[in-house]
Parts: sequence; structure tokens; C-alpha cells
Amino acid sequence: MLSLESTEWIIESLLDTDFYKFTMGNLVWKRYPDVPVRYALTLRTKGVNLAAVIDEQELRKELDHVRTLRFNKTELHYLRGTNEYGDRMFGEGYLEFLAALQLPEYFLKRVESGFILEFPGKWSEAIYWETFALSIVNELYYRTFLRKMSKFERQVVAAEGIRRLAEKIRILKEHPEVTFCDFGTRRRFSRACQDYAVGVLAKELSPLQFLGTSNTLLAMNYAITPMGTSAHEMFMAMSGITHGSDEEIRASHNQVLRDWWDEYGQGLSIALTDTYGTDFFFRDMTPEQARDWKGLRQDSGDPIMFGERAIQFYLRCGVDPREKLLVFSDGLDVLQMIKIAGRFMDQIRVTFGWGTNLTNDLGFAALSLVVKLIEANGWGTVKLSDNIAKAVGDPRDVEMFVRIFEYRSTFNVQPHY
Repeated sequence: MLSLESTEWIIESLLDTDFYKFTMGNLVWKRYPDVPVRYALTLRTKGVNLAAVIDEQELRKELDHVRTLRFNKTELHYLRGTNEYGDRMFGEGYLEFLAALQLPEYFLKRVESGFILEFPGKWSEAIYWETFALSIVNELYYRTFLRKMSKFERQVVAAEGIRRLAEKIRILKEHPEVTFCDFGTRRRFSRACQDYAVGVLAKELSPLQFLGTSNTLLAMNYAITPMGTSAHEMFMAMSGITHGSDEEIRASHNQVLRDWWDEYGQGLSIALTDTYGTDFFFRDMTPEQARDWKGLRQDSGDPIMFGERAIQFYLRCGVDPREKLLVFSDGLDVLQMIKIAGRFMDQIRVTFGWGTNLTNDLGFAALSLVVKLIEANGWGTVKLSDNIAKAVGDPRDVEMFVRIFEYRSTFNVQPHY
């Protein structure tokens, strides 16, 4: 049964993170290990002051605890054997780096509007803070409310979470065309909630429908596939590494695609399209890349419009869309997934990365919380997104990147998580 009574450390293993931190981390360690970067926490939910809910000292204790953790032999052995996408991904040099890794120091300051929480350091080391920080902040936020409840009231909350998960599973069993993986680590209600959800899904649904989880520790514990490729930070950091003329900044986008292909080939070739707007992505990806890469991931904007444009993009490149895969991962619920899967049936292959609504649906409002790269190589970084409300960066840098990448999107919807 699901219990909300835990008083354990929120993070007890460095494997309790999204698998894409390792796929990206491996490439960064090989090619750009010493690039100085800075990540920062951003709360997009209006009207919430985290510092008024979360105790600063408790937050520091949880963050400090993560810095004491090290990968153990079992965890490194698991990563060594990870080969779901072809040949072994992680060489001994990278595993030795992980074995010695201590997460770099963080910066935390309480201000009137909440917390300033930043993670500066070498890219090869600071890259791992993102998921841990988000899991910690989210769980501390909800623990505050749970502590005000009686044990019985907490049991009622847990029962509601189980009821909602059961209803999702019932609907999914009626729609086997909807395939998905768990993307819920970063904004989970708690570690126990994600663990419970993944364990139940692995038992109740076919592995042809529940494809795996982005959480590497849970993938190991439940013997399911770890899922994940890359994130916006790859493109954002490269704009700082090659930050010269407008042309060099534009060219940094395709440099990421080439680096990724050189490292992983087709096995991990799902391209994230919206860092500087999907309009630019479809201009920048070459017909050869469109042919070779397995597919695309949508993370902002209108999913139906994106799917239609992706089909037309492949057709223009002389590629049969039915041979390609679209991964939708933006604020999904089960009914949206059914709608999207039905819309594109027999036109292009579709699957889903299902996050917050899967692992944080117990009756509390979910936070729209991110940790994003804000500086690389001394330059401010930018994510434009296909939803300008999700844009990240100093306003002056955003204005410059809008010009450089000829960004035209007018989609502007405040993310609810």
C-alpha cells in the first residue's frame, strides 16, 4: 500500500534521477567537461512563495545530504550493463568519473519572493543537480501540508491517490493503442508515490503499453527499461560554448544534433524540437538527419498542431512519417493521450512521456517548477519553447535569441505544471 508517513531522506541514491542525466552526462564528460555553468530553480506557479511553506534549514539539510551520497558498486554495475538502445552506452572512464563524483556546492538564499537556489560548477558535475533539487523541493512542499493532517487524513489522501491511479489504469486497459513511460521524477508528490505508481503499472499493464520509466533507480528495482535521451540544456549550453556571431549561435543548434549522433547513433535519436521554437528546428534539421533519426519529442505548444507539422516536415524531406516516432511529453493526462493517439493513428507512430499527472495526483495542486541552465561559458542561456510562457532567460538575452532564431510563435499559455 501507498504510505505518506515516511520521514526518510528524500534522496537516498544518486541513481534516483532521470536517465537522461546519464546519457547527457556521458557526452558532456567526454566533450565539454570543464565548461563553467550555472543552473537555477524557477517557480512558474503564480501566487506561491516557497519560502513561506518550506523551512530553509530543512531544505539545506536535504541538499547537503545529496552531497554526501556516492554511487555504489551495484548502481555502477547496473549502468555498466545498460544496453537497451544497442551497444553498451557507458564506458569505464565515465563510470570511474561517476564513482568519484561529489555534487558541487549549491547557493541558497531566502528572499522576499521565495528562494534563490542555484547550482554553479563544471558542467560535467553540476548537470546532476536538476532532478535531485526538483524532487527535494516538491516533496518538502507537500510534506508541510501533510504534517498538519492527522494520520487518518493522510491515509485518506493516499487512498485518493490510489483511486485516481486505478481509474487511469482502467482507462488505459481499454486503450492499448496508448503507450507511455513514466516521466514523473522531477515533480513527483514524493519518492514513495512514484515508487508505488511505477510498481503498480509494471504489474497491471503489459510491457508493450507501459514501456518503462525515466527514473533509473526504479528501472533497476523493477527490471524495466530506463527511458530518456536529452533535454533543452544541451542546446542552451552549446550556445554559450560557441557564443560568437549570430551565425555561430544559430549553428550551435545543429552542432548538438551532430554531437549526439556521433555519440549514440540511432539508438537514442529522439530530437527535442522546441528549444528555439519548432519553426527553427524544422528549418535546421537536414533531410539526412530527418531520415536517420528515429523521431522527435514535443514538450510545449499545441500537440495536435505539432504532430501535423511533423508529418508535413517528414513528407518534405522524402521520409515516410509512418516510419517515425513522436514522443509527446507536455503536461499530459490520460484523456489527452487518448485524443492524440487517436488523431495520428496510421499516420505516424506516437508514444508519451507522462509526468506530473501520473506521479503527483493526490488532490493537491501541482507546482510548475523547473531547474534550468541559465549560464554557460560566461554567457546567459535561453530556452524559447513553443509556448513563450515557458521561456527561460534574461529578457535581454531572450530578445536577442528571438531575433537570431527568427522566433514567431504566439502560443502563450501559463503552464499548470
